[in-house]
Amino acid sequence: MLNLLLLSLVKRKTTIEEKAVRIQNGEEELLSSLLDEYKPFIKKTVSSVCKRYITESDDEFSIGLIAFHDAIVKYNAEKGSSFISFSEVIIKRKVIDYIRKNGKYQDISVDMNNTDDEDLPSLHIEQLAAVDEYQRKEDARLRREEILQFTKQLEEYNLTFEDLIDASPKHEDARMNAINISRIVVNEMEFKDYLLAKKRLPIKKLEKTVSVSRKTIERNRKYIIAMCVILMGDYVYLKDYLKGRLGR
Repeated sequence: MLNLLLLSLVKRKTTIEEKAVRIQNGEEELLSSLLDEYKPFIKKTVSSVCKRYITESDDEFSIGLIAFHDAIVKYNAEKGSSFISFSEVIIKRKVIDYIRKNGKYQDISVDMNNTDDEDLPSLHIEQLAAVDEYQRKEDARLRREEILQFTKQLEEYNLTFEDLIDASPKHEDARMNAINISRIVVNEMEFKDYLLAKKRLPIKKLEKTVSVSRKTIERNRKYIIAMCVILMGDYVYLKDYLKGRLGR
């Protein structure tokens, strides 16, 4: 009888919650097999957000895979919710965040409040709060790193972040004109190449292209260059902050 009991315990299928805890405790060899096993679930969850079939070659699937891994790391079995419910929230939030930041699927309405309340009623509120707090801290960290990277790149143009603050046009219409000029510079290959090579604006040629005076261009030179740096770079948070003005 004892042997049968032991045999049944050995053969009992390990739950995904147990696997998540074991991975958290250092059994990293389980991670790869778990990610591979739940790829169909990840695809289905990501597809439900994107409203189209997602394959493993899609960027959105990669975001979902990373989110599933994050869920494994953050999952707390003591909170009472199932891992599947918890990971579904994490995946959907990460994919929606990606969609919003990249301006994709403008015809899709994404509302995580409805997703939380209707689709996943069993998810523990404390666990959601912990995820939100982690995401806020992660966003703050990434934003700081992005500003540091931006500040370092400004140095190539003999500019500082303080210069940008001081040089920022005081009026909204002046800022819009400066941003529009920066877009022209970035989109016109000749102007862009000149800026990258000389680290300054091609003011003489710009003067013949834009509808503002040379004096205005020179007065807003630092701000225009800084906007060019943002537009040409991989600055997710800075572009998101400016997206209304950048026409995204």
